[in-house]
Parts: sequence; structure tokens; C-alpha cells
Amino acid sequence: MGYAFSSGYGILLLAFGVLPTLYAIFLAFTKNGSFVGLDNFSKVFGDYRFFPAVQHVALYLVVYLVCLILFVVLLALIVHAVRSRWLSTSVRFLYYIPGALAGASSVLLWLFLLDPTVSPVAFVLRGMGLDSFVQTVSIDNLPVIFTIIAFWTGAGGWIVIMYGALNNISEEVMEAARIDGAGPIGTAWYIQIPMLRKWISYMGIMALAAGTQLFVEPRVLSQASKGVVPPDYSLNQLAYLYAFSQKDFNGSAAISLILLVVAVGLAAFFVFRGGLFERE
Repeated sequence: MGYAFSSGYGILLLAFGVLPTLYAIFLAFTKNGSFVGLDNFSKVFGDYRFFPAVQHVALYLVVYLVCLILFVVLLALIVHAVRSRWLSTSVRFLYYIPGALAGASSVLLWLFLLDPTVSPVAFVLRGMGLDSFVQTVSIDNLPVIFTIIAFWTGAGGWIVIMYGALNNISEEVMEAARIDGAGPIGTAWYIQIPMLRKWISYMGIMALAAGTQLFVEPRVLSQASKGVVPPDYSLNQLAYLYAFSQKDFNGSAAISLILLVVAVGLAAFFVFRGGLFERE
């Protein structure tokens, strides 16, 4: 029965995960059906757009991961510390609402918020010296903007998950900490956060998987800003241009394979450093 229940996921994983990956590997090392070794990778590395795209994605990932881990854990601890049940439930519900919006819908909403001429928070933007939409979405501001959009969309779900993990910490452990004289900060630092290590690692892996595939946000902003945000800002956008503008599916596959290797390597770091598969 267990195999029957898991067969649906296994079939979808094979059809839309494993087989496309194998096909991408085949394309990355061939050209017109002939094996060409690392030629496609050399072409991609030699493209003047490649390393700026790598820099953009790397900078975004650093800013996003740091903010995600710090603020999700902090907000989860705060919500968990609220003793009023209705207030805690209401706050968790409010955190989770933005996650119900699809990625493109979320970006469209932020297009409205980031335009100082129509935004309800225009006074904040103007206070930062941003008087137009073009100024707001300048290249230097994009890592922070994409971080805010991604955090607003996805952090609520992670806060709820961390809240559930905090509820699984034994009450005896928490009581022992209080008896030993640990305050809220000491309890959080020495007891709760270390016991959230596996969940934080899991969140980091999933955030990396999503962050390396940055595509929707820069593409929509590129169209809305009429080219202020370049169409090759991220690696996924560059792969899209290779495939559908240059008709070079082999180069596109090479970029996707590079993304896969980097994502797997970073995920492995989180797995081993976070002890994700360690047994208690």
C-alpha cells in the first residue's frame, strides 16, 4: 500500500524531474547530436553576460538567505512566545496570507508598491530619494527588492513551520531552562535555536533551490521598466534567451546544468552542516 501511495509522486518525479535532467545533460555535452565535450560550457563561460548574471544571483542569494534565516527564526520565536492563543493564531494567519499569491501576481502587486507616483508608501520611497519607478528598480537596488518580494511571499509559510517545530520541543527541557534561570533570550539562543537546526537547514535548502532559479521577478520588472532591468539579469533569464532567442538549446542546457551542480553543492553544505539526516 505504501508503494501505491508513493507511486504518483514517483511517476511525476521521473517524468518531470529525472528524465528532463538526463536530457539536459545530453544536450549540454552534444551539438546536433554529436558529442562535443565541454564546448557548450566554454561558450557559456565566454559569454559577456554570464558572469554578471552569476554575480547578480549570488548577491541576491546572500542577502535573501541571511534575511530569511534571521527574520523567520526571530518572528517564529516571537509568535511562539505569545501566550494569547487567538492572537498567536491571528498573527500566523496574517503571515501566511501573502503565500497564497502566485509569484507573478505578487510581482505585479509590488510593481504598484514600488512606483512612487501611485504607491501607498510613496513617502518612504521619496524619503530614500527615489522619485520614480526607474530609480526604484535600478540595478543596485534589485537584490534588496527581490529579497523583499521573496520574503513577503514565502516567509509566512516558513514561520508557521518553525512555529510547529518550536511546539515539538519538550516542555521538560523548557522548564529545566527556566529553573536554571535562563531568560527568554538565553532560552532562545541556547535551547530553541539549536533544536531548530535541522529545520533551518531544510529552509536553507529550499530557499537555495528557489533562489538560484530567479526568473519571474526580474523578467516582469524588465518588461515594466522597459529595459532598465536587463533581460539577462539572472542565469535563468540568460538560459531562456539562449533557448528561445538564440535557438541554442545546448547552451541553455549547459547553463541549467551549471545551476544544478551549484544548487546541489550548496544543498549538500546545508545538509551536512545542519545535520539534516542525523538521528537524535
